[in-house]
Amino acid sequence: MTLTEQIQQDMKSAMKEKNQAQLAAVRAIKAEILLAQTSGKTETVSDADVLKIIQKMVKQRQDSIAIYKEQNRQDLVDEETKQLEFIKSYLPKQMSEAEVEQAVSKIVSETGATSIKDMGKVMKAANAALAGKAESKVIADIVKKLLS
Repeated sequence: MTLTEQIQQDMKSAMKEKNQAQLAAVRAIKAEILLAQTSGKTETVSDADVLKIIQKMVKQRQDSIAIYKEQNRQDLVDEETKQLEFIKSYLPKQMSEAEVEQAVSKIVSETGATSIKDMGKVMKAANAALAGKAESKVIADIVKKLLS
C-alpha cells in the first residue's frame, strides 16, 4: 500500500470515528498531495514526494506552534499540536543524533570530503541517503562539525 493510499484510508476512518483533529490533519496532507499532482510537473506523486510534503507540513506546524505560544494562544497551540502528532505518524522513525553522525561520517569518507568546501557534495549525498529519517538542519550541523 502506498503512502497516498494509506492517507486515503486514514481519512475514511477519521470520518467514521468523527475524529476532527485527525480528519483536519489528513485533509491538509491530501490537499498538499493534490496540489503537487496538479502543479503540472508530474502526474503521479511518489512516496518520496509525499514524504517531502509531510516534512514540510511538520516544519510549518512547528513554526505555527512557536508563534502561537509567543502570542499566548493556547487553544491554537493545542489544535496544531494534535494535528502535528497525526502528521508525524506518516514519517519514518527519526534517527538519533549519534546514528546520523555515524551515517554522515561514512558518507564523508565515501565522498572523500576533507574540508568545509566539500560541504555541498556531502550534504547532497547525506540528504538523499537520510531523506525522511533526519532533519536537514541536524544533518548540516553534523556535516559542519565533521568537516571543520
